[in-house]
Amino acid sequence: MPKCVGYSWDLGTTTDVAAITNVADNLLRRDFESPVANQKWVTDITYIWVKDRWLYLATVMDLHSRRIVGWSLNTTMTEQLVTDALKMAFTSRKPPKGLIIHSDRGVQYRSQKYQDFMRRHGGEPSMSRKGNCWDNAVMESFFSRLKVELIYAEDYQSINEARAGIFEYIEVFYNRKRRHSALGYVSPVEYENK
Repeated sequence: MPKCVGYSWDLGTTTDVAAITNVADNLLRRDFESPVANQKWVTDITYIWVKDRWLYLATVMDLHSRRIVGWSLNTTMTEQLVTDALKMAFTSRKPPKGLIIHSDRGVQYRSQKYQDFMRRHGGEPSMSRKGNCWDNAVMESFFSRLKVELIYAEDYQSINEARAGIFEYIEVFYNRKRRHSALGYVSPVEYENK
């Protein structure tokens, strides 16, 4: 079956319609500060090499405290991966309606099921501009720290080892112990408890 192609009047070129389906406006606009919890979340996916295959980690961060409030790890990079991370965040935080949830334009985040799930729980989608990693710089920074502080040092040989290590890094170290300069050198949990 041939791809559906549309005409872009501003560029005078053809564009793949699938690449622009469910693209949300950039509501975050690089404003990575939030005076209260559960007002702005960012989310993304990263790749982790384990012995002979890739694992995919999707995370959700609350910009108020930089706390990772949801995450999911799997061997496939699907809409289910990002939905599971968001489901964990909604379950643990129970945010109010109107919460901004910012991501890149990846196909997983543009999927109808993910978008419907987010909206049913009161989330408002926001997406980075095309090809602009700086629009989600806080999440990119988290992934960089995760890889430097854990992944590269451990050289995991199994999925179970990686899962246990990532759980401990996020839930024990990062959220509860790791100090952040943006938070006055306290951990995300300590910042939220103030």
